[in-house]
Amino acid sequence: MSEFTQEDIQRKVTLTKGDVAPEFTLLNADGVSVSLKDFRGKNVVLYFYPKDNTPGCTTEACEFSQLYDDFIANDSVIIGVSPDSVKTHVGFIAKQSLKHILLSDEQKEVAKAYGVWQVRKNYGKEYLGIVRTTFVIDKDGKIAKVYKSVKAKDHAAKVLSELV
Repeated sequence: MSEFTQEDIQRKVTLTKGDVAPEFTLLNADGVSVSLKDFRGKNVVLYFYPKDNTPGCTTEACEFSQLYDDFIANDSVIIGVSPDSVKTHVGFIAKQSLKHILLSDEQKEVAKAYGVWQVRKNYGKEYLGIVRTTFVIDKDGKIAKVYKSVKAKDHAAKVLSELV
């Protein structure tokens, strides 16, 4: 694991209920800057996912999009974040007819701030990547719930059912 820094090796999701959510500004699929503070007064469902157009990520994004109106009715906004480019998000949104916001975190700064950019293992290989995680942020900008190591299927419905 010498290719990883000590910070990479030790990074974990440490944010918990009641913590102030780290502020961020990232570009959406239209190339417009979007900040967490833009949504103060609403619940924010902030989900981190590894990669557009992959099976699990497509399932998760489509399920959030299918429940979009229900989230809106619960005064909540859905924001997906991945290290993909704005251009990739444009294609993913169009291909899947997604209704919610996707943000591009190509520098992984927000993923690191939230502790989801971690050393992962797959087929015996270690690499740095997103650990699928969802944060529900309340109307005051505090973490209300953290879902770690999420399984994509049916996750959106579970989050919706547990919204406060």
